[in-house]
Amino acid sequence: MVVEGVTYEVNWKAFKRGTSIFIPCLDPQKAKRQIREVLTRLKITVVTKVVIEEGIRGVRMWKT
Repeated sequence: MVVEGVTYEVNWKAFKRGTSIFIPCLDPQKAKRQIREVLTRLKITVVTKVVIEEGIRGVRMWKT
């Protein structure tokens, strides 16, 4: 998955319900759109939220 030009290797089979991933980004709205495009194609549903963790802004997504 590529978000804002950075490639993330995610083992989608290990991404079980209730687990989450944090993706750091500069433009959270653009990042959310890019994430949604990939996950829609893979038929994976998630909930996303823009958060700041340890002083870094990004998108956290939880599998539903």
